Order: sequence, then C-alpha cells, then structure tokens
Amino acid sequence: MAPNARLDHRNPLVFDTHELGRRPGALQRLSRTIDAPKDLGLVGVVGVPEGAPVELDLRLESVMEGVLVTGTARAQAEGECVRCLEPLRLDVEAEFQEMFSYPDADDRGRPKAEPADDAEEDEDRLFIEDGLFDLEPVLRDAVVLALPMQPVCQDDCPGLCSECGARLADDPDHHHDAVDIRWAALQGLAGSLEDGEKDEMSGADAEAGVDEKQEK
Repeated sequence: MAPNARLDHRNPLVFDTHELGRRPGALQRLSRTIDAPKDLGLVGVVGVPEGAPVELDLRLESVMEGVLVTGTARAQAEGECVRCLEPLRLDVEAEFQEMFSYPDADDRGRPKAEPADDAEEDEDRLFIEDGLFDLEPVLRDAVVLALPMQPVCQDDCPGLCSECGARLADDPDHHHDAVDIRWAALQGLAGSLEDGEKDEMSGADAEAGVDEKQEK
C-alpha cells in the first residue's frame, strides 16, 4: 500500500522505530497486549471479539530498505460450530513477517533521487511514516489465515439430526425408525381394508337391530 499520512502514535497497533534506528542489523524486541480491533477474523464465522486481549511478541530488525517485523499474536476467538451450531471458543496463534519500507529508499535500500511514479509497485508495499508503522493490516491477514474456515466444537462432533434437528452429542442413541416405502404402502392398504371391515360390521349390526325391532 502507498505511504499513509500521519499515523497516530496513540494507536496501540502503531509502533515507533526511532529507538531502533536505521543502522542495518539493529534489533529490538517488543511485547504488548492490545485490545482487539473490530472484525478481527472471519466475519460471521469465527473471530476475536472486539476489545478482547491480543498478546503481541515482536522482533524488529533494521535492514537497508526498512524494518523487517517478525512476530506472533495470541488471542482467544469465538464462533459457532458448523456442525451442531453451538457456541465455541478456541485459542488462536498467528505468526507473521512483514517488511515496512522507508518511503525515501528503493527496494535495494538506496535513497531515491526523485519520488517514484510507479504507483502500482507501491500499492502492495507497507511503509514507515515519520518513524512509525501500522501493524493492523498485517495482524488482520495473519489472524484470518490462522483461523479455521469451518470451526467445530470438537473434531468428532456428530452434528444435528437431519430429521428433527436434535444435537446428537447430547443423545448418542438418538435415532428414528426407518420405514421402507414398500411396507408403508402395504400398511396403508391394510389400514384401508380394516376401515372397510369396520364399516361393514357397523352396517351389519345396524341391520340386525332393525330385524330385532320388526320381530318384536
């Protein structure tokens, strides 16, 4: 991405490189716990809730063209099991490495004589502005890659009953008696015959009653 204008040093995901300096080979290690930004993860699937703690361990290394940032982010994500739809929580650990370039140096670390016009080349690059860099886009990409696309509450979650929606983990013996459609047709026919026989018996009883009244 192109250089950003005026990063806010108060933002917990903005880091200062002035102490590191620009001498190639200089190293700095940082640890910081920040509040998770909004929509950190796979929106609508699983992610780190806004404001939840995210632990960052960073290694900053000064190189010719900028600062190489290597780090790990740890947090707890929340979501919904794709099989049984129950809420779930899982620990996420995301590793990343990204180069933040000096805006006044080319990709070989040499000072630029004039501002470059190759905007397309700079579009995917991250820059240091006034000694500051913003880690948020790197953190977002790393967390998304570390999260499961289809989270489950447990590896062997049996999911829900396809017929009634019951959670199978709560009732391992849950089942529905399967009826062969051929037998179902015969049962329907048998039912019709039984109803016909009942009607005939009712008619016969009625006729017998009439005959008894006539004899009297």
